Amino acid sequence: MITPDLIASHQLSQEEYEKIVSILGREPTYTELGIFSVMWSEHCSYKSSRVHLKKLPTRGKLVVQGPGENAGIIDIGGGYAIAFKIESHNHPSFIEPFQGAATGVGGILRDIFTMGARPIAAMDSLRFGPLDDPENGARNRRILEGVVSGIAHYGNCFGVPTVGGECIFERCYNGNPLVNAFALGVFRKDEIFYGRARGIGNPVIYVGAKTGRDGIHGASMASAEFSEESSQKRPNVQVGDPFMEKLLLEACLEAMQTGAIVGIQDMGAAGLTCSTCEMGSRAGTGIEINLELVPQRETGMTPYEIMLSESQERMLLVAEKGREEEVFRIFKKWGLDAVTIGTVTDDGMLRVKDRGQVVAEIPNRALADEAPVYERPHTTPLRTAPMEAPEFRSRGLAEDLSALLASGDICSKRWIWEQYDYMVQTNTVQGPGGDAAVVRIKDTDISVAMSLDGNGRYTYLSPREGAKLAVAECCRNLAAVGAEPVAATNCLNFGNPERPEIMAQLVEAIEGMADACRHFDTPITGGNVSLYNETLGEAIYPTPVLGVVGLMKTAAPVTIDFKRPGRAVILLGGLGECDAIRFGGTQYAKVVLGSLWGLPPALDMDYEKRVQAAVRQIVAEGIAESAHDLSDGGLAVALAESCFGPAGVGAALELDSDLRPEFLLFHEGPSRVLISTSRPEEALRIAAEHGIEAVQAGTTIEGRLRIINRGETLLDLDIAPLRQAWEGALETRLRG
Repeated sequence: MITPDLIASHQLSQEEYEKIVSILGREPTYTELGIFSVMWSEHCSYKSSRVHLKKLPTRGKLVVQGPGENAGIIDIGGGYAIAFKIESHNHPSFIEPFQGAATGVGGILRDIFTMGARPIAAMDSLRFGPLDDPENGARNRRILEGVVSGIAHYGNCFGVPTVGGECIFERCYNGNPLVNAFALGVFRKDEIFYGRARGIGNPVIYVGAKTGRDGIHGASMASAEFSEESSQKRPNVQVGDPFMEKLLLEACLEAMQTGAIVGIQDMGAAGLTCSTCEMGSRAGTGIEINLELVPQRETGMTPYEIMLSESQERMLLVAEKGREEEVFRIFKKWGLDAVTIGTVTDDGMLRVKDRGQVVAEIPNRALADEAPVYERPHTTPLRTAPMEAPEFRSRGLAEDLSALLASGDICSKRWIWEQYDYMVQTNTVQGPGGDAAVVRIKDTDISVAMSLDGNGRYTYLSPREGAKLAVAECCRNLAAVGAEPVAATNCLNFGNPERPEIMAQLVEAIEGMADACRHFDTPITGGNVSLYNETLGEAIYPTPVLGVVGLMKTAAPVTIDFKRPGRAVILLGGLGECDAIRFGGTQYAKVVLGSLWGLPPALDMDYEKRVQAAVRQIVAEGIAESAHDLSDGGLAVALAESCFGPAGVGAALELDSDLRPEFLLFHEGPSRVLISTSRPEEALRIAAEHGIEAVQAGTTIEGRLRIINRGETLLDLDIAPLRQAWEGALETRLRG
C-alpha cells in the first residue's frame, strides 16, 4: 500500500502522486512509484527550469543538434562535427568526493560517445569552501583532494586529456561543493547516432557492466537539499571503472560502424529507467523489457533496485532485428556483457516484466516529455550584500598584489592540473594554464578552443549581469587565443527553487545568459541544471557556468606570458572605468577588504564584441607575441601572470588615468586584453578599425613589474617573490 510517508520519502508531492494515479488509472506498484520518483525528480525532469530554459537561443548556422539529446553537436567543416556538453555531479562529490567526481567524468564521457563521437578533451569547473576556513578547512581540503584525484583517475585511465578548467573558493560552498564536468568529442558528420528506440520489433540490448545496488535514487538525492544525515547517503553514489568504460567506448564505436545499431543511450541518472523511457519517448514507441535477463552482479535484486540502479559503464542499444549476433560478437571480443533484454513495441508504453509478471506499465511520454512543469513563483533575487561601498584605503599596493596572487581563486592551480594527463591522444595544442584550451582535429587544419567560466559573486550581486559577464569572458578567452566562439553549453548551479528569491536568481540568470548568447552568436546546444544546492538552509551563490567552444586554424598557440624584453605592451579595450559601487564584487574586495557589495562590473556587449574581433584579428595575423584577458584581479594581476613565463620577462608601464590607484590596478571591468608585440603600429591600426580604445602602455623588461601613473610609482617589484607566492599558495593551504 502506498502511504503518505512513502510518497514523501520518494520526494513526490501529494499532487504529483494524484497525477500518477490519474495517468495509470490505478494506484502505482512500488516499482512504478520509484520509476516516477526518479523521472519526475528535478535532476531528470527540469520541472522548475524547463519553462525558462526555452528562452535560451538554441539554433545557429553550425548547430546540427541542440538540446534534447545526450549532447549538442555543431558542424566544424571538412565533413567533421563535434559533440560537447557539461554536467554536474555536485551532491555525489560532497558525499564521496573521489567516486562522485570520477563518475561525473565517466557520465559526461558516455554522453559524448553515445552520439558516436570519440572524446578528445575534458575540462572541469570546481567550487569548494576555503581550505583555510577555521571550522571547515579540513573537510574542504579532503573534498578537494578527493575530487581532483577522482577526476585524474578516471580521465587518465580512460585516456582523455583534461585540458583545463577553473577552481574557485567561497564560504558558500563549504557544505555544497560544485563539480561540473565538460567533455568534447569528434566524429564524421555522417556518423551521428541518436538515443531513439526506432523500429517496431527491434531488439533492445543491454551492454557493458553488470547492474548492482550502487547509485539507487542518485537522481532523487541530487534533487534535494543536504542535511546533517547526508553522509548516510553514500550508497546513492555510484562506483566507476574507467578501464571498463574504455572497453565500452571501443565496443560501442565498433558496433556503430556495422550499421546494425539504430539507437543508443547511456544509462546515466535513473539508470535503466531513464534510458528505456527516454529512448521510447523520443521515437514515439514503446519498450518492453524482462528484468530476469539483465546482467546482475548482486543476488536477490528486486525490480525496484534493478530499474533505479545507477551502476556505471552501461549502455542501452536498439539494433536491427536479425543482426543481434553482429553486436554480440563485438562486445564479446571486448569482454563485455551484451544481452537482449526486450523489444521495441508500438504502444508507447514502458512495460517491465520480472519472471513473467508485469511490475511496471507506464506511458513513456508521461515519464519523459510530459513530466510535470512548474512556473514557480519568483520575486526579487536573494542578496544581503549592501549596495553602498565601505570606506577603504590601501595599506600598500605591493602587499595587496602579493595577497591577491596568493589567494585561492588566483593562485597557480598547477598542483591540480599536473595530476591530469593533458597530452594523451597528442591533440592538445594548448593545455591548462592559459585563457583557453585548444585541441586540434587530426586530418584537418581545424582546431577547437574551449573555455569554462562562471562568477558566483557577480551573479549574486546581479544574476542577469553576472550571467552576461560569464558569457562575455568565455568568448573573450577564446578570442585571446585566436578562436571565434560558435556555440555554448551551460551548467546552472542554484539553491532551492521552491524559495521565490532563489527562483528569481535562476530566472534572471537564464534571461541574462540568453541575451548574451544571442549577442555573441553562441547558441546553447545543451547543458544541465543543478538545483537544491543548499545545506541546512544556506544556499550557494547562484553559479551559472558556461562552456563556450570556438573554431580556429591550427597554429602554434599564443600564450599569456611575455616572451622577450623590448616589446610593446598594449591594453586593447583601454584602461576601463570603475566606481566604488562596481568594485564590490572584485577579488580585491574579497581578499584585501573581506567584503562584498554593490554591483558587478558594467558590460557593454557591443564594445565587448568589437574588442574580441580586434584581438582575434591581431592574433590570427601573428602580430601578438602574447595575449591575456583581464578578469579576476584586474590589470595588476594580469600583468603579473604575464610575467610568470619561463623567460622571466616583466613589464614597465606608464599610464595616464584619473582612477584612484586601487581601482586602476585592480578593477575588473570587462572588454580588455593585454598583448605584447613587436608590431605595435599594426595592432593599434586594427584596434582603430574596430572602433576600440588601445593604450600603448609600456614595454617588456627583464625581471621586474613596474607601474607608474602620472609620474607616481604605484608598483616596482621583483618578479621572483611574486611568482613564488603565486605558485606555492595552493599547496601551502593543502598542508593546512
